[in-house]
Amino acid sequence: MSIAESMEQRAAEFVRRYEAVREEIGRVIVGHDEIVHGVLTCLFVGGHCLLEGVPGLGKTLLIRTLAQTLDLKFSRIQFTPDLMPADVLGTNMVVETPEGRRVFEFQQGPIFTQICLADEINRATPKTQSALLETMQEGCITVGGKTYVLEKPFFVMATQNPIEQEGTYPLPEAQLDRFFFKLVVGYSSRQELSTIVDRTTKGQFVESRKVMDGAEIRRWQQLIREVIIAPHVQDYLVRLVLATHPEGECAVPITNQYIRWGSSPRGAQTIALAAKVRALLGGRYNVSFEDIRRVYQPALRHRVLLNFEAQAEGIATDDVLRQILETVPDKEDKK
Repeated sequence: MSIAESMEQRAAEFVRRYEAVREEIGRVIVGHDEIVHGVLTCLFVGGHCLLEGVPGLGKTLLIRTLAQTLDLKFSRIQFTPDLMPADVLGTNMVVETPEGRRVFEFQQGPIFTQICLADEINRATPKTQSALLETMQEGCITVGGKTYVLEKPFFVMATQNPIEQEGTYPLPEAQLDRFFFKLVVGYSSRQELSTIVDRTTKGQFVESRKVMDGAEIRRWQQLIREVIIAPHVQDYLVRLVLATHPEGECAVPITNQYIRWGSSPRGAQTIALAAKVRALLGGRYNVSFEDIRRVYQPALRHRVLLNFEAQAEGIATDDVLRQILETVPDKEDKK
């Protein structure tokens, strides 16, 4: 079997298994197809996901359903102002041995899992929020000078409410940058809302079945990284990221007008990996310009900071990113 045939077979199997997971989630979650796709993209590339939306739109239910669909350890942390880092990571406690001696023993916190739901993450203090930084970036935690490695795959899904900001602590830029995607959960359509009412008020409860385990997820994560990005497509990706840097070499007028800080290199890495998932799902083994455009906004909307002028005029980050997409050509004019 040639390398091309092997890649084709593995890619076809990935699509089949991906759809199996998505179908199981769809048995519980009504609509929100792009949100589900974004969450699964984060999972299959080994990233973390931030869901933003008003209460009651099904963010927590989506994460719980994903955990039920995957044979992975799951824990939920409700973030509140009085939550302490030890409540997340764990702590050293004094215990008595059978011989009567007292020793310190580490008691693991809820972060020792594989899928962690950080519910209403912006309600905790910055000190507690920062407890997640090392786990999200390195997949390990350090307590009392000792490092503990978390079991892979490790996936943090955080939710936050964008409306009620009293008593909340906005996530610092360093932590926002650790999230692969920021997905904005919108309202359901007329037909979707009718289906939700039917499913939840007639005493019929549907639960998803487990269809995938951690070893299989790690295998697909490796496959995704084997997808090719041609040099001219990668250059388009790079120029799109550089276009978010004010006064930079690729900056466009709207960048200089409304953006205070542009994307970090993690933004480029995110776009590349997410576009590879899109390519595989489209039956291709190389990334296209359209794949790049499809993932541009969820990859960068939390990595770009607008200036005061944009805030005063009510300009949203997505508006600026959309304008950049429309302005930057996929093929650079060499003249």
